[in-house]
Amino acid sequence: MLHRFLSPGLIADARLMPFVGLVPAALLAAAWFGGQGAIVTLLAGLPIAAYAARAGRWVISPPAPLAEEARDAVSGLHLKSFAERTMDNVLAQTHVTGKTTACIVLGLDDPQSIMERHGQAALDQVIRRTAERIVVTMRQHDVVAKLEGARFAISLGAIRRADLETLIQIAGRLQTAVQEPLSVDAMSIYATCSIGFCLAGRAPEPTGSALLIAAELATDDAWRNGPSAIRAYSAEVASAALYRQSLRDQIEAALDDGQIVAYFQPQLSTDTGNVSGFEALARWKHPDRGVLSPAEFLPAITSTGLATRLGEVMLFQTLNAMRAWDRAGYHVPAVAVNFCKEELRNPKLVEKLCWELDRFELAPERLTIEILETVVAETENDMVVRNIAALAEIGCGIDLDDFGTGHASITSIRRFAVNRIKIDRSFVTRLDSDAGQQRMVTAILSMAEQLGLQTLAEGVETLAEHAMLAQLGCSHVQGFVIARPMPFQDTIGWLEHHRMKLQATTNLGRKIV
Repeated sequence: MLHRFLSPGLIADARLMPFVGLVPAALLAAAWFGGQGAIVTLLAGLPIAAYAARAGRWVISPPAPLAEEARDAVSGLHLKSFAERTMDNVLAQTHVTGKTTACIVLGLDDPQSIMERHGQAALDQVIRRTAERIVVTMRQHDVVAKLEGARFAISLGAIRRADLETLIQIAGRLQTAVQEPLSVDAMSIYATCSIGFCLAGRAPEPTGSALLIAAELATDDAWRNGPSAIRAYSAEVASAALYRQSLRDQIEAALDDGQIVAYFQPQLSTDTGNVSGFEALARWKHPDRGVLSPAEFLPAITSTGLATRLGEVMLFQTLNAMRAWDRAGYHVPAVAVNFCKEELRNPKLVEKLCWELDRFELAPERLTIEILETVVAETENDMVVRNIAALAEIGCGIDLDDFGTGHASITSIRRFAVNRIKIDRSFVTRLDSDAGQQRMVTAILSMAEQLGLQTLAEGVETLAEHAMLAQLGCSHVQGFVIARPMPFQDTIGWLEHHRMKLQATTNLGRKIV
């Protein structure tokens, strides 16, 4: 009887199978409770119900395909929101389909370097070619989207199995594809990438947005341990990110509130005993823990991306101190300020420094740029080289810090326009009593003399070390035996005391003569 009311096409429709299976039971109930009239009514309504069900009003249908949207202008990829909605779509059906998804975020490790060395057009080409490689590596129904900067998000299409091992294999394939050399304008560019991913079961919330945020945190963690690292999102990664954010907030507040200040340590000429300069050193006047040394907070500043902000604070306080010394009648020839790699890579660095020096009415010769030997040894960045050369050209001094602890070659020293090397304290300790130390320092001083470089020994802690350095021919000294780093307000008193000490020594010499 049922076939008189339902066409074969309707019965064959997979969406109606649960509905058709209930018809015999409904007929039996109608006959038992309602008699013949009820049966006739039920059978008359079956075609209407069937067609309504087929139209999707009473049956849960698969989600409609996502509408197409705008794409990234450089890579041609989908945007972030599309990837999030794709994952939402899969997650909404997991209880029905048994399938899941995951999010992968891939980021180029050093896009800034590519841009500085080859230009924005070359970086755009690298991003475009990287996007192509990712798309080819992934499955057709996976979605690749462009994030900010040189980052890409991949949302896996519905997949039966997405576990740690599977995602690590996918990440490995992506790295292999992306890190092949790229030919751009007849140049080979080698780009490394860091990858983070998050499994649906480990996301803080079962949403595409939460998956993407978690994958980005994992990528951040990979980048800090890179290059070419792979990390999975976990509670530990999230906890570390929260700690870093809290630390960043604290440090930002400390920079804004003036808690991080410049302390100044004097440098003396071994020939005359006069002050040849100061070095500006950062100190954190923590409201609860007192004055903190750089070793206690500089790593945190570097890891939270605030090194440039710290540099701005230190430069301002240094130039302000020099102007104050001049107005007070104390001659300080120069002050050395440490510049990190991030600052040296700023294309606007020289322009910015010239503006600041002019604002404080100071000659460029009064500012010494101090660079770690590791920066000189490791960098191949043309912008760093160009900036240092330009700073030397306008008259700033260039100090190479911690000399002897890195791997800077003589070629690098000449290439970076260095005019003074700072002998690391590890060579100065026990210099007066250790013959091996004396031979090492003598070799460094001889090399410096042949290259026409001045020398400054740091970490001088005893009068005997001071005397030996002067005897060996080191130009300048700095260390606790002269003075510890001090806040600006203490420098005026120290300068006055040192002036009086020099005058007393001169007068004593005249009496003896």
